[in-house]
Amino acid sequence: MEPPQAPPEPGRSGRYVRQPGRYRAFLPNPLPPDPPVRIDGNLQRRLSEADLALGRLDGSIQTLPNPDLFVLMYVRKEAVLSSQIEGTQSSLQDLLAAEARIFRLRRFQDVDEVINYVSAMNHGLQRLAEIPVSVRLIREIHGKLLQGVRGSHLTPGELRRSQNWIGAVGCSLNEATFVPPPPSVLSDALGDLETFLHRDDDLPVLVKIGLAHAQFETIHPFLDGNGRVGRLLITFLLCEREILQKPVLYLSHFFKRNREKYYDLLQGTRDSGDFEGWLDFFLQGVGEVSRQAAETARRILSLREEHRGQIADGLGRAAGNGHRLLEHLFEQPIVSVPDVERVLGTTYQAANTLVSRMVSLDLLQEMTGQARNRLFRYEPYLRLFDEEP
Repeated sequence: MEPPQAPPEPGRSGRYVRQPGRYRAFLPNPLPPDPPVRIDGNLQRRLSEADLALGRLDGSIQTLPNPDLFVLMYVRKEAVLSSQIEGTQSSLQDLLAAEARIFRLRRFQDVDEVINYVSAMNHGLQRLAEIPVSVRLIREIHGKLLQGVRGSHLTPGELRRSQNWIGAVGCSLNEATFVPPPPSVLSDALGDLETFLHRDDDLPVLVKIGLAHAQFETIHPFLDGNGRVGRLLITFLLCEREILQKPVLYLSHFFKRNREKYYDLLQGTRDSGDFEGWLDFFLQGVGEVSRQAAETARRILSLREEHRGQIADGLGRAAGNGHRLLEHLFEQPIVSVPDVERVLGTTYQAANTLVSRMVSLDLLQEMTGQARNRLFRYEPYLRLFDEEP
């Protein structure tokens, strides 16, 4: 029988301070928590399981013929799910269709937000080769995220200069579930977080990342986009610390599926100092998502070999072009006949014939229902990235 955990301690993570408008804003203490996080019992098991699952995921990615294509699809999936948590309605297929230029004449704002998320993710991963995870990087990412979309009037890339709050739609500051720190303390709070991230200490890396995510969401330094930036922060830290060679751990699916618990446990760190409860949930998510991603990688490898066999057996002399198209579909799973013509450097008629034969093999599926301007999706592959498995 496990010994009972020590009770949560109000004031461990910070304190609520009455402001001139009579509302109470939260002033966070610098990390790490005091008293220190208790890593024992169930939390120690969660940490061990998460570390093991991450190691297996990292190894499984290396077995793929082109790991970067797998990464590309996971970045897209994370962009969709993280944006859905914030209320956008776009699906993975919407994003892929936009990339395939189905929205030449009409663009949906939700799709633009997801496209911005992909851009922000890629920008951040590239910048990690030049600068560490820092307030500077976080501001750059926020600027990319909100550029030209809903919230773009809310000073993208700039720390807020007014008070924000979290609560039901239409609630006032005094009715809010949580009021983050006032603008006057944001620079100090973010500076403390940056110091914590780069301090040499004995905290396990996953524990440190979990604490950093919770602290960022508590600081809530922007007028919009805090949730998405905070979830990107997890991925950037995993890559910076070389826990993963490729950015393939995305927790938005786990957070979305457990949205109420996610928000309740974050609030618990503020109200009662229950960092252990939050970390137990966070590490559970790391373990679950790592195992799911490793299984998806295994299934992609199996799918590729199966479909290469179908093409070799079913396309005869056209098998060479069929294999080249198949590899392209792993990068862009929605294509038109002109796309195929361009990729293969062949005639329109040859491209159209090849697409028709790929449809007959159940590798491609027409998705518009039109006689002209048709689009085809690599349905078996997309099913592996189903947003609600």
